[in-house]
Amino acid sequence: MSRTEPATVTRVATIDATLVRLPPAHPRSGARAAERRPRQVQHALVRVTDDNGVCGWGEIPAVDADRWRALVDGFSPALLRHSWMRPTEAALAWVDLPHDPAVASGLDVACWDLWSKQRGTPLSHALGGERTAITAGVTIDRQPSLDSMVLEVNRQVGSGFRRIRLEIEPGWDVEPIRAVQESFPFLVLQVTGRGRYTEDPADLEALRALDEYGLLAVEQPFADDDLAAHARLRRDMRTTIALDTSVDSLATLDDAIRLEAAGALNLRVARMGGLTPARRAHDRAADAGWDVWCGSDGESGIGRAAIVALASLPGISLPSEMPGAGGIHARDVAVPPVRAHDGITPIPLTQPGLGHEIDARTLRALAVRSVTLDHQGSRPADAASLA
Repeated sequence: MSRTEPATVTRVATIDATLVRLPPAHPRSGARAAERRPRQVQHALVRVTDDNGVCGWGEIPAVDADRWRALVDGFSPALLRHSWMRPTEAALAWVDLPHDPAVASGLDVACWDLWSKQRGTPLSHALGGERTAITAGVTIDRQPSLDSMVLEVNRQVGSGFRRIRLEIEPGWDVEPIRAVQESFPFLVLQVTGRGRYTEDPADLEALRALDEYGLLAVEQPFADDDLAAHARLRRDMRTTIALDTSVDSLATLDDAIRLEAAGALNLRVARMGGLTPARRAHDRAADAGWDVWCGSDGESGIGRAAIVALASLPGISLPSEMPGAGGIHARDVAVPPVRAHDGITPIPLTQPGLGHEIDARTLRALAVRSVTLDHQGSRPADAASLA
């Protein structure tokens, strides 16, 4: 859309919400992994359609009963009552509702997809992206042993990933990093603490020891709400400190920048509440001189397509998260699949919007529950209309 082209008002005519059950690609190894993630997860796919039949898609990860009710009874009816000219205005529809960034994110992405399709432009270009492809990274959770860790890293490196992100915790940090670096001395490596460390002397000693390994970043060592601890550690280490779950809004990002709590940001669309706030967070972090990459909340193809579009922005300076070798989910509805090839994920530029189609048969097979909402209310969705 050119700067001189007049904006048109968009009115969402219908919203289709489909709860899908996504089986994992393969069983998780280790008792701890099994405790952390269920064998199957439920996500919601949402489709918003305008009066002309143009539609946009979004995804809401990890949907429970409360989140489904928020989507169907709160956020979707509010969006149906709200008209907007640009997708940046869509969030005004639910500004007075209880905060649920994941639900907001799914509808926000769907509005961006719709708006891009109305104008015949790829979503990455609508956001201001400049890339034709992104460099992909992959996360490896804690493994049962050092040997299994090295084997898993070898599998991902063999698949072409350029950056490996290891999960660490007290007692599982220096040794796995050393083991991986001895086997892959030129590998780009970063670590995430997932908030498991404290400022206990033993924890601080272990974190400071990571300075000797040339890591790309040490991410989220302390609790979400302890920006001050991150700021103190940042002053004490050469390695870049990155934030993840500490930043769930523009306000918390502003606080982190003001406190100099980090030098890098794991930017997640679902945690921020959609592409609109995520793009603004990208701008603020990049302006502050921070490195930025796009993370994941375990999204399937539709959600990952939005992540890829966001990762095309010029301030994304580090490899962004993609599923590793073997994938996450055994089945997906996005066609073609959104994944990395030899460590690179292409950005769709030949189709408007997200650039991926919906496999209707797979969507119907995975659907647990579906509802269609319009200006007359809600009703169970016709199975034939799911895609």
